[in-house]
Amino acid sequence: MRIRLALALAAVLLLPALAPAVAEPGSWVDPPEKLPRASRGDRTKNLDFLFEALKVAPDADSAKLVENRIWALWFASGSDTADLLMSRVKTATDEKDTRLALQLLDSVIDLKPDYVEAWNRRATIYFTNKEYGKSLADIRQVLAREPRHFGALTGLGVIMQELGEDKFALEAFRRALAVNPHLQKIPEFVKTLTEKVEGRDI
Repeated sequence: MRIRLALALAAVLLLPALAPAVAEPGSWVDPPEKLPRASRGDRTKNLDFLFEALKVAPDADSAKLVENRIWALWFASGSDTADLLMSRVKTATDEKDTRLALQLLDSVIDLKPDYVEAWNRRATIYFTNKEYGKSLADIRQVLAREPRHFGALTGLGVIMQELGEDKFALEAFRRALAVNPHLQKIPEFVKTLTEKVEGRDI
């Protein structure tokens, strides 16, 4: 039942209307430990500019700097209360207290339902707990609000591979690379899955 729910959610997630594109466990793309200060101004314009910069970044180091600034904007909740709760989520996660982390994230989402990173953090924890149906439901919420969220897209790909749905996994990884061509390991996954799903070129 859980797997059927997960696959149904995956089919919805991969509809073209939501977005423009064998992973090993733990390949979910996570934010860096230290984030730069989020830039001020129009958040949407800032993100649009950064994603364009990410696509044309000349090397991995430059791409990582841009990527970190994108994460910083995603983490900026605009609420002191949400920020405090998210800091406690990190502490709880570091201490492997996933139950507390989930309770805190529930509170953040109740407080700020449009805060993308709270959904993404909860999806990651559900994935760690192998609660794939719940993780996919939260990924759907992330991508509905930010279709370019390469962390959630790679997470989707990993879950689909865990469920043996290589075609869905390949599509998710391709979408992640379309918005962030500098993701590590993902090109290898795409190459392997392309050969598996579509066959080798003759």
